[in-house]
Amino acid sequence: MVEKTGLLVKQENYLEAGIHIGTKIRTYDMRRFVFKRRDDGLFILDLRKADQKLLHAAKLLARYKPEEVLIVASRAYSGNPAAKFSKLTGISTCKGRYTPGTMTNLSYKQFAEPKILFVCDPKGERQAIAEAAANGVPVIALCDTDNETKFIDLIVPVNNKGKRSLALIFYILTREIMLAQGKINSYEEFTHDMSYFEQAEEAAKKAE
Repeated sequence: MVEKTGLLVKQENYLEAGIHIGTKIRTYDMRRFVFKRRDDGLFILDLRKADQKLLHAAKLLARYKPEEVLIVASRAYSGNPAAKFSKLTGISTCKGRYTPGTMTNLSYKQFAEPKILFVCDPKGERQAIAEAAANGVPVIALCDTDNETKFIDLIVPVNNKGKRSLALIFYILTREIMLAQGKINSYEEFTHDMSYFEQAEEAAKKAE
């Protein structure tokens, strides 16, 4: 169930959201996901690889029960779409600053024991990645061109900083997970569009 181009959404949707726009820094770890470097110095990610890894991530997450997955979304622009994703899939989301010890301190009130971790920014969420690695928990991460990928098991090479990019990412992940889990039988049954994932929670409630 993909577009005729073989992509999860139309290519223009990806381009408009800027999911392929990286930074002016390219780490050694991310070199294989870079398509080219623009004249202005920005590295451009390979759309096909981004699309393939998004589908891989969705299929992997769909194998787990919602309570077995933890999403960490510390960036301002990742919080809202991650919260919408959580609402529709039932998967727990840690929005905002990640509290050290969440996965290692048994006495912590919101202690979590996920079987898989999903992070939106390896740089800002390195503490969560370190705790997952210490516990043998696999990690899926949205990685931009400037990210290091140590302890990350599945790299999803995307623009992990842009508002529209993150909204599209969580739109796709939500739709594909719900489809894989049989909560919807076709794309036509998925009634939320990308704008829903861009909205703040209060605005989304009014829209509903």
